[in-house]
Amino acid sequence: MKKNIIISSLFLSTVIFAQDKGLVANSQSPYSKLQSVGLQDVKWTNGFWKEQFDVETKNTLPYMWDLYHSETSHAYKNFEIAAGLSKGTFKGPSFHDGDFYKIFEGMAATYAVTKDKKLDAEMDKAIALFAKVQRKDGYIHTPVLIDERWGTLGPEEVKKQLGFEKYNMGHLMTAACIHYRATGKTNFLNIAKGVADFLYDFYKKASPELARNAICPSHYMGIVEMYRTVKDPKYLELANNLIDIRGTTNDGTDDNQDRVPFRQQTTAMGHAVRANYLYAGVADLYAETGEKKLLDNLESIWDDVTYRKMYITGGCGSLYDGVSPDGTSYDPSVVQKIHQAYGRPFQLPNATAHTETCANIGNVLWNWRMLQITGDAKYADIVELALYNSVLSGMNLEGDKFLYNNPLNVSNDLPFHQRWGNVREGYIALSNCCAPNVTRTVAEVGNYAYNLSKDGLYVNLYGSNTLNTKTLNGETLEIEQQTNYPWDGKVTLKILKAPKDLQNFFLRIPGWSQNAEVSVNNSKISDKIVSGTYLKLNQKWKKGDVIELNMPMPVELMEANPLVEEVKNQVAVKRGPLVYCLESDQLPANTSVNDVILNLNSDFKTDFTELKNRKLVTIKATSKIAADNSWNKILYKPISTKDGKSVTVKLIPYFAWGNKGQGEMTVWMSH
Repeated sequence: MKKNIIISSLFLSTVIFAQDKGLVANSQSPYSKLQSVGLQDVKWTNGFWKEQFDVETKNTLPYMWDLYHSETSHAYKNFEIAAGLSKGTFKGPSFHDGDFYKIFEGMAATYAVTKDKKLDAEMDKAIALFAKVQRKDGYIHTPVLIDERWGTLGPEEVKKQLGFEKYNMGHLMTAACIHYRATGKTNFLNIAKGVADFLYDFYKKASPELARNAICPSHYMGIVEMYRTVKDPKYLELANNLIDIRGTTNDGTDDNQDRVPFRQQTTAMGHAVRANYLYAGVADLYAETGEKKLLDNLESIWDDVTYRKMYITGGCGSLYDGVSPDGTSYDPSVVQKIHQAYGRPFQLPNATAHTETCANIGNVLWNWRMLQITGDAKYADIVELALYNSVLSGMNLEGDKFLYNNPLNVSNDLPFHQRWGNVREGYIALSNCCAPNVTRTVAEVGNYAYNLSKDGLYVNLYGSNTLNTKTLNGETLEIEQQTNYPWDGKVTLKILKAPKDLQNFFLRIPGWSQNAEVSVNNSKISDKIVSGTYLKLNQKWKKGDVIELNMPMPVELMEANPLVEEVKNQVAVKRGPLVYCLESDQLPANTSVNDVILNLNSDFKTDFTELKNRKLVTIKATSKIAADNSWNKILYKPISTKDGKSVTVKLIPYFAWGNKGQGEMTVWMSH
């Protein structure tokens, strides 16, 4: 049974609370344990994330902004045509509007940190165009509005509800909220209010069949964020209605997570991007309503994903195509198809792994929200795992080429062509949604680093930065973090300014770490340190106090549950939060990465190497290449008794694969 929603008159305010300038404005969310710091509160100073942020600001963001203003993309041109500034037809995928809003969101988040006036001016120019496009009733979706303006609409509008219409609106609302917090301006927020009002009215009147036409539900997150930002209770009512409407028609599918109502869903199903966006949106709703059934289902689904359906990289969605394990019939004519989807438990192929970059980003969005609700470090572990591995792998080191899917094995001998390639591209025609998503995500990583609660400060991610924020009591808190993480496990937190009252610090002890040590002002603490939890440090802090966290980073050999058939008797290599891989450029000519047998007793020596102006820690290991490694027209053969050839190989972080030209790659290796 749903919990009654009580809207306090205190919430009906448009004031930005001190803590409501982050990715989520949850300082007033009654069921959120942790609150965001401001987008501008964290600045990377050096090291890994500073390098990545520099790539973002110097390469990725300007490249994407220019690309989406060009004829190659045609996205900005679609807005101009819809506004009546020029005549033409819509070009590009139906989610093009949303992709532009994602880039815009990345620009707003970047502006919050840099205060670059050029970014501000570019955003204002785009917002003015959005205002010209928007219909009087608040509707904005360029494929329909272009047809409507130029007299070619007809009955297709209803059909185009299937074309990512609500998805685009969801990204608009989220981007508008971020822009408002970054700039204090309401010009974009006013457009978003029109969209939210349109959706509220639409869902009041629409039939269930029409209302369910909303694939990839980014608007769940968007409408809750609008509620948090402008405190209009009808937006929270709409968010509840969006959950209520799911699974109420006879034509629902597991692919779209609406075959059955959400409150009956306990496992992950269907299209992985749509699924993870849905779970993130439901988590947002729970933070406002506290409906226990929502959280119970989210936790059950999380267990299903994390322990049975997620790759070692944090990647999600193993299947290019398949059939629903549950929403199927023995009659082949009515079997339910799924695509880019979660499969059955432990169904995790490597060469054909879909693992769309957007799904992996969705995994971050979902786990981030679960962390806010619960304060449980296990969710921060997944945020870190996905960010460092399956999210960053979606972009090259120079920040201007991208991957749609993120396989864990690339083999030249596969005798079939996959729809999306294994080589990063500057523009992935008709499927470029992931590049704008990476663009905004990298710009926003700083906001994941810390959280506030009534109990103190939570330190979630490690990287050299400065934090200058206000506690929930409005007192100034300034921290300087210094570290070479993820290459090194030593982290130093220096207190520059702390409240006079007692203040707790909660340090995340990553689940991957063992034997971590913590000292305060050079005095080692005696408290038990447990991996996968937050360590509470409690004392009266003063300027100059220093907290030091030391996490050993040995090379670890990982094996999978034996029910993961694809990698039985194989190992993967991890060090700290990073998954490593082997590329074929490390091997003799005419040798495949699949021929390599890793020596588990290797010394596993680490060293820095430079690739595309980035310093990376690589791992050297010894291995053998089978004496007889020919598989031409052979499916099975006896194991060779001959000694193989010894080869020293250098493993690189998985996120950096494919930056040296086309070749083979594998995460899992025989031993």
